[in-house]
Amino acid sequence: MSAKTARQQRDLLYSLLGDLPPRDRPLAARKLGEEECGSYVLEKLVLDLNGLEPVPAFFVRPLGVNGRLPAILFNHSHGGRYEIGKLELVRGADYLQLPAYAEELARRGIASLCIDCWNFGERRGRAESELFKEMLWRGQVLWGLMVYDSLRAVDYLLSRRDVDASRLGTLGISMGATMAWWTAALDERIKVTVDLCCLTDFHELIATRGLDGHGLYYYVPGLLKHFDTAAISALIVPRPHVSLNGNYDRLTPPRGLDRIDQVLKRRYRAAGRPDAWRMYRRDQGHFETAEMRAEILGWLDRWL
Repeated sequence: MSAKTARQQRDLLYSLLGDLPPRDRPLAARKLGEEECGSYVLEKLVLDLNGLEPVPAFFVRPLGVNGRLPAILFNHSHGGRYEIGKLELVRGADYLQLPAYAEELARRGIASLCIDCWNFGERRGRAESELFKEMLWRGQVLWGLMVYDSLRAVDYLLSRRDVDASRLGTLGISMGATMAWWTAALDERIKVTVDLCCLTDFHELIATRGLDGHGLYYYVPGLLKHFDTAAISALIVPRPHVSLNGNYDRLTPPRGLDRIDQVLKRRYRAAGRPDAWRMYRRDQGHFETAEMRAEILGWLDRWL
């Protein structure tokens, strides 16, 4: 895919995300405090990303490391646990390995940022269906505003003097995985992508009658007229991307994973970067295993 074509595809994909605030609106950040937590300092922030509502966030800064650091935009999961949000970065979840990623990344000298997505953490209080319906009336798309905030979170990361703009990655499980590959597809500043348990082929999800396995947030009007999952993921090529999935996970039908893997192997080979794509699969469900964690850390050590 030529650079011009990729840019046109990104513009088209972004245009499907509903009415969004301007991408160049001013950013603002307020630090509420910080505390030392073992191997890192936890900054508690409130960000103005969208001009619509404040966005609480955590920034994790490794202790004893100076200069500009590699950084991960960590995308929290859904799981119906609206109260957790950004806490997943520092506390983990029962479907993630220990230690939590804040600690795991800090041990490697990697900073991390996690924001509360719309309706999660300190932004909760409305039912997801209520928010989806209100936004639909207003010409907005819930997933669109969620992605917008993640793109602006990248802007915030790169505004920091302690972040290395050339070493930025994104990571997440479940909803956070979907956010990882969407954000990387739309933003070339993301250099490394790691997604766990949610690289879902849309057409195979329909074929297996699995649509209700994903929340309302997931659905973008008109998307299938222009894109499938492989086409979105192909916008990440040739940047390093590892996707880790379970063959027994109903959210990622196996035949769909086969299809995506075939397309991306072909695209990465054509780009001269066959080693920059990997799909890891095991006979398991919707959770991170110790082997997955080792795979992820090895990927980050190599590419970030």
